Amino acid sequence: MRRVLVLTAAGLSLAGCSSFSMDAFKSAPEPVTVQFESTPPGAEAKTSIGPACTTPCSLPIVTEGNFEVTFTLPKFQPVTVPVSVTRVPGDFTSPARTTVDPSPVVAELQPATPPRKGRKAAKKRAAAPAPAAAPAEAGTSPFPNPR
Repeated sequence: MRRVLVLTAAGLSLAGCSSFSMDAFKSAPEPVTVQFESTPPGAEAKTSIGPACTTPCSLPIVTEGNFEVTFTLPKFQPVTVPVSVTRVPGDFTSPARTTVDPSPVVAELQPATPPRKGRKAAKKRAAAPAPAAAPAEAGTSPFPNPR
């Protein structure tokens, strides 16, 4: 009976060790402040991960990887800029680093071309159909007589 208890206790402790992870000791990633600018200023910069602001502005971003920023302004064409956030974990000799590319995120908005006013299409007169050929008389042919 003693062996059964020892084996059960050892099995449970090993099962607990296999699910143990060092991730529990990692802290949540620190937000990195990303600067957004546009030409002309005053555009709405909306990120694909949620936050938005009016340029020039900055937002705290808590993500790793890629996201997009779409700049919109009335009477201007929207511009989408891809952004990459890379976090390099630190070790005992160096601190953790976070890089944002591009930094600052800048967009140059182009004026929207006004829709062209369509010219009124001139109604073309339908060409008069060619007069129908007179029915051929019996025995007459436009070809010479083969005799």
